[in-house]
Amino acid sequence: MTTEYRPTPLKRVLAFLRNTWRGLTSMRTALVLLFLLALAAMPGALLPQRNLNVAKTDEYIAAHGWWGELLDRTQFFEVYGSVWFSAIYLLLMVSLIGCLAPRSLEYAKAMRAKPVLAPRKLSRMPHHLSTTTDRTPEKVMKDTHALLKGWRRVEREEVDGVRSISAERGYLRETGNLVFHFGMLGLIIFFALGKMFGYEGQVIVQADNSPWCNSGILGYDTFNAGLRVDGTDLNAFCIRLKDFEARYTATGQANYYHSNMEYQSGEDLKTGAWKPYGLEVNSPLRTAGDRVYLLNFGYSPKFTVTFPDGTVRTNITPWRPADEPTKLSEGATKIDQPGITDPIERRTRQLAITGLLAPTAFMHGNVLTSSRPEANKPAVAVDIYRGDLGLDAGRGQSIFQIDQSLVADGRLKKLTRQNLDQGQETVLDDGTKVRFDGVGEWVAIQVSHDPVQGWVLVCAVAMLIGLAGSLLVKRRRVWVRVTPAREGETGTVIEVAGLARTDQAGYGEEFQRISGKLVQGQRGN
Repeated sequence: MTTEYRPTPLKRVLAFLRNTWRGLTSMRTALVLLFLLALAAMPGALLPQRNLNVAKTDEYIAAHGWWGELLDRTQFFEVYGSVWFSAIYLLLMVSLIGCLAPRSLEYAKAMRAKPVLAPRKLSRMPHHLSTTTDRTPEKVMKDTHALLKGWRRVEREEVDGVRSISAERGYLRETGNLVFHFGMLGLIIFFALGKMFGYEGQVIVQADNSPWCNSGILGYDTFNAGLRVDGTDLNAFCIRLKDFEARYTATGQANYYHSNMEYQSGEDLKTGAWKPYGLEVNSPLRTAGDRVYLLNFGYSPKFTVTFPDGTVRTNITPWRPADEPTKLSEGATKIDQPGITDPIERRTRQLAITGLLAPTAFMHGNVLTSSRPEANKPAVAVDIYRGDLGLDAGRGQSIFQIDQSLVADGRLKKLTRQNLDQGQETVLDDGTKVRFDGVGEWVAIQVSHDPVQGWVLVCAVAMLIGLAGSLLVKRRRVWVRVTPAREGETGTVIEVAGLARTDQAGYGEEFQRISGKLVQGQRGN
């Protein structure tokens, strides 16, 4: 009577973990995970991402109802920081490490091992040649060594004075394979390190020679910090944009952005010296370990407000493009009336100028619009409000719009609606004059810091080199057996055999060339 063997729960758990590890660290699993990573990255390119454009993301969610809310709950608007993308990323890294560790050990052993013994019957190899020569065995062996220079080879003594040479070539194929996968692993690791120690911020800078310095996150409009970046120790540098130039095609499409700028970093911050640079879309400024990119530009309407007591305030505030091809812009210019010390009264006298700015204005019926993106004929259509702008509420608000809840509850009241050309003004109910003086230009720049960018490039180049090696290099073997003449016989018998360990294509010609030279007694390739 036999008893059925039942493994203990501990052994079943260990067997499950062992099989799971083997499955995870197989090359097939690594390829599947790589495909899943590429698939998971697609929503990041197709859907708006909250860390890049909050407004566009909110618009997408509102426009798509329950579907947009479902995508938001499942982190499709934060793809690269989502739980599921991070899980695939981590599993791929673990799988590659599990694959490469044993393969590297096997490769190291194979590199130290001698070429395999010559088969007993060389005639069974795909490529074979047997001939007789009047050269001595010593001469044949010497010629063979000279002919196979550059091959890994070993000479062996066999029975009855027979000698053989085993030679191999093409080990760089496996080297290229490992280099490719190590490059991929390095790329994954350095991308992760870049997300930890890098940062990226966007800010709007007026093109009027006003300085802007990379002193902290408060200087940015949006700032995306790495996991190990707190924003208190940013690379120090300053820039100032002297002007901005944009060129357009006949249809109004921009084809050239350029800003003459100056910058200082390092010792220049101590001496006050400024260096010139021409900032363009595909020509970022590289300084202090950071890169400064030119992203976009827009217009800032200039308003001069003359209050009843004679005080004058001039304000130039960036407005954002509502229609990119024509640069028809929208925004809000917010002004505090000077000379009022009572905080309660001051919150009833704040002004807001909101509406549309047309760089090249024309009237479409009663609606102001723009025909071109150049500032050929600037005009504005504005609503002017007075009251509490919520500037003292202790919470941030958009520079491009006012808080509509303040309008709804009556704390902010509309005074007038006007269309103003450059130089025109309107007078409010208390005698305050608001004049539109024209437009200035602002430039949106992005500052990127990636301390491992160079290593990412190295890994990418290593992947290309490794891939080329694994595809172009072929593993092949050659065996030469030399049998001396026996009693009653003349001549030395030479047997040459070859085997391609990977792709057979092209090896026949190489074998014919090697065997032909060996038969003829030639020493070199």
